[in-house]
Amino acid sequence: MKAFTQHKGVAAPMDRANVDTDLIIPKQFLKSIKRTGFGPNLFDELRYLDEGQPGQDCSNRPLNPEFPLNHPRYEGASVLLARKNFGCGSSREHAPWALDDYGFRAVIAPSFADIFFNNCFKNGLLPIVLDEDTIEQLFQEMYAEEGYALTIDLENQQVIKPNGEAIAFEVDAFRKHCLLNGLDDIGLTLEDADAIRVYEAKRREQAPWLFDAVK
Repeated sequence: MKAFTQHKGVAAPMDRANVDTDLIIPKQFLKSIKRTGFGPNLFDELRYLDEGQPGQDCSNRPLNPEFPLNHPRYEGASVLLARKNFGCGSSREHAPWALDDYGFRAVIAPSFADIFFNNCFKNGLLPIVLDEDTIEQLFQEMYAEEGYALTIDLENQQVIKPNGEAIAFEVDAFRKHCLLNGLDDIGLTLEDADAIRVYEAKRREQAPWLFDAVK
């Protein structure tokens, strides 16, 4: 998993509440358990004018000119501004995979659905909760300034605006540790690799027949 320490990126809007995981990555694209390849179908229903199919080359599909991510001013955006209850709906882990594969490193919203919120941390994507008034101010500033970029400083738990103003945010200490060090569940387990090897060696001595049986 990619570590997250400090990131600066152009902000893009998802200016609607209750964006569910089927809107983030529609169900017809959930045919792989690999974590890559979902970026072209992120927000597929909103992003394109036709109905996408699994395995389809998206480079020639007609784009929706009204969708913000298709606007040149948001090209390369890596911070998503959203409204309340972002990531509601089904529990598909493909939703944070698609956001990450597109290039987003952080999502800022007033609230998130619990399962989506947890899945973000497990996949190196930082979900940041700020109050609705602050979110509204960020939206207005972003709309007013092309190339509006935010700096996310996880170590100091701050969102830093272009004018230097810092906005504090809360994050669970354990989740922060995992993101700062790029540790997913497998990475956390491997931190105890030496202890696991010692235990396995001890069990092999205590009960060698168990290990002989699987040869």
